[in-house]
Amino acid sequence: MIDAHHHLWDPSRREYPWMAGAAMDPIRRPYTADDLRAVTKAAGVHATVLVQTVSAQEETEEFLATAQAEPVIAGVVGWVDLAAPDVADRLAALRELGPLVGIRHQVEEEPDDDWLLRPEIVAGLSAVADAGLVYDLLVRPAQLAAAGEVALRLPGLRLVLDHAAKPPIAARGWEPWASAVAALAERENVVCKLSGLVTAADWSGWEVGHLRRYVDHVLDAFGPARLLFGSDWPVCELAAAYEVVLDAAVSLTGSLSDPERLAFFEHNARSVYALN
Repeated sequence: MIDAHHHLWDPSRREYPWMAGAAMDPIRRPYTADDLRAVTKAAGVHATVLVQTVSAQEETEEFLATAQAEPVIAGVVGWVDLAAPDVADRLAALRELGPLVGIRHQVEEEPDDDWLLRPEIVAGLSAVADAGLVYDLLVRPAQLAAAGEVALRLPGLRLVLDHAAKPPIAARGWEPWASAVAALAERENVVCKLSGLVTAADWSGWEVGHLRRYVDHVLDAFGPARLLFGSDWPVCELAAAYEVVLDAAVSLTGSLSDPERLAFFEHNARSVYALN
């Protein structure tokens, strides 16, 4: 199995704005490659994709160095300033440092729902496509329309929707998330990660059944050939341990055939991120 979405961090070295507030206290500690190795080995996961957590190129450089030293990390989705005039050069320099496979920005924190459509951002995303890299979409439902327009304008850019755009599971909500996700899935250059769902649910009272309606919708929209498994560890620890998240994913994909399940848990991630 390949875990296509996890993080590492150290609050003693860097500020993480999204980690503010008492609710994040349980995960406000360092998570290292040693911790990652322990949970993935126990779960039978043989490779991972390490994903950015802050808008800092220095973190990406550190992650690439970590990946070079840690065999389980097969790729890094990092951060670069997409609006920088020299973004292509920055991407090339980062690729020299290690297995950079994609770029991500925390678009969900941008107040402008059309942030992805700003001319300088579209130009930066075009540079990402030209570099043969993937772009991970961390967006709110209101930003999915802009993501779909980007997918239309840049057909050569492979887009990965993180956390299925965070469906409103805890509130038992449905629209506008469901329609917006289905519309985005019509773009063939977009794939989706089934990740982060346990923290979209009630952290202390969720059950697998609470997730099923949302997972079934994403399965119908994207199909098993365009879905990837991701743990969102260690964020997931707010609601569930690593092995519990994996067990939930196994249960929720029980209707898939063996080849489809193999694609979901391994082959799709290997193909999308061009992992070695």
